[in-house]
Amino acid sequence: MSRVKYGPASRARRKKVSKMAKGQRAGRSKWHRVTMESVNRALAYGTRDRKVKKRDFRRLWILRISNACKELDVSYSNFIKHLADSKVRLNRKALADIAVNDRAGFKKLVESVWKK
Repeated sequence: MSRVKYGPASRARRKKVSKMAKGQRAGRSKWHRVTMESVNRALAYGTRDRKVKKRDFRRLWILRISNACKELDVSYSNFIKHLADSKVRLNRKALADIAVNDRAGFKKLVESVWKK
């Protein structure tokens, strides 16, 4: 019976990993063991940071809305509560965009929410 060596399959696996390590420096893109370590770490960081990115953007939007509210002598928490009470369905991303790009519109929004 002949011996099976899995050469093509092993090469394909190594090739796939080295493709993912493209752009890494020195041994991280040349040596298979080091390449595996750096690729696995990069994939783990990518997974983690996709969640962190969402967190960071929400923080940024809240900060922008809060600063715009402070200029109008309104606290962020009261503004959000009044928005919910008046059934205005705008998310924080849209509110932050309005607060940054359309100050007059944001002021009207705050006033309309406060009247109800």
